[in-house]
Amino acid sequence: MEADRAPAVATLLRQAELEHAEHEAKDLGGVYDQEWPRWYATYAVEHGIADILGREVSSDDLATFLAESYAEFASADPRPAEPWADVTAQRIVTEL
Repeated sequence: MEADRAPAVATLLRQAELEHAEHEAKDLGGVYDQEWPRWYATYAVEHGIADILGREVSSDDLATFLAESYAEFASADPRPAEPWADVTAQRIVTEL
């Protein structure tokens, strides 16, 4: 059952990425958003991550998790073959 949730979470993370890119371009004038994990987390919570996971998750916990996951992904040597959204989605399902 958890394996079925990871693709849905990955899709939600990719949707957040697309929406966030628009936010950076339009609302922030193209400036890199240092607070992107909070933005992604809020988006995911508002767009049903709790329904996908079958449990509640707070924006604060998810933002912290996303930031840590990205830092680990970016510093991995060798870097995982899968995209960040897929790796992180699996971690969210199993660890968060």
